Amino acid sequence: MRSNPITLLTLALALALLGACAGRSPVRTVVQDPRVPQPLTLGDQTAFELAGRLELPQVAPGEYPGLHNVFRLSNSILCGAEPADDAALAQLGEWGVRTVISVDGKAPEVEAAAALGLRYVHVPIQYTGISEDQVDRLAKTFRELEGPFYVHCYHGKHRGPAAAALGRVVLDGLERDQAIAEMRQWCSTSEKYEGLYQAVATGELPTTKASAAYEYDFAPVHRIEGARAVMVAMTRYWDRVRDVRRNGWQVDPQHPDVDPLREAQQVREHYESFEAESKGEERPEEYWQLLEVGRAASEQLVDALEAGKLEEVEEAYGVLKANCLECHAGYRNQ
Repeated sequence: MRSNPITLLTLALALALLGACAGRSPVRTVVQDPRVPQPLTLGDQTAFELAGRLELPQVAPGEYPGLHNVFRLSNSILCGAEPADDAALAQLGEWGVRTVISVDGKAPEVEAAAALGLRYVHVPIQYTGISEDQVDRLAKTFRELEGPFYVHCYHGKHRGPAAAALGRVVLDGLERDQAIAEMRQWCSTSEKYEGLYQAVATGELPTTKASAAYEYDFAPVHRIEGARAVMVAMTRYWDRVRDVRRNGWQVDPQHPDVDPLREAQQVREHYESFEAESKGEERPEEYWQLLEVGRAASEQLVDALEAGKLEEVEEAYGVLKANCLECHAGYRNQ
């Protein structure tokens, strides 16, 4: 197993690097009544800009089989990408993780995790920010369930680090300027998601007493329906199309289950489903035009792959990529 640096808060210096996870079981730092640091004042700067003021040491994410962008932010909290398979979940167990928090839209692999002694809590959040109810659920989870915690979204760069940063504040008692600095400088949370930064930097966080009074059953799955659910699934198929393109549109012997044509067909089918689920909604004309362009390009990609016309495959892929970026920029959270 390859180990890369991950991080640990120390008492003496407030920041230090932690060695590799391999062979080490993190021990939860129990904070009986953690102080909730006061919200920051932004003034004329954004929360993202403020996150660059406190300079942190450069730290590379840990990369392991089925686990990417992994950071150990403290003895209590790790964050990273979605565990890819049972082996990745087992690795979390070996590190001592007891509770896995997913803030992604996809329903977690609850049964597989439970078989390995891991408890899942599912609080899907959007890229625009974290609602008051979601903050309350996350705070109560961090304060009342058994840690250490592994917090993840899909890629482990934006929503997951924001939720983990909330945990750093309410559980570890970390100052908010350092929590958002970790999001930006370590986890690479994009400046496009200012709402995520502001949720941590300036949002109202519940006290320990308020968390105790808040009613929440730590649901392992929060079902998402409609067009948003289709988008969650399509994102994963699109990532596989991108991966097979990198391999010259050939099946990678290391991943024989990922077939270029089959993945392209799934993208096409999800465009059709996305269009169907969106019918009846009040959307601007641009939205429907984007869907039509994407659906047509997905059909072109499938046809070109079936015919073995790589030039047309590349053309369709380029259109689809541009379509996804434009749609995400305007409608990802709507």
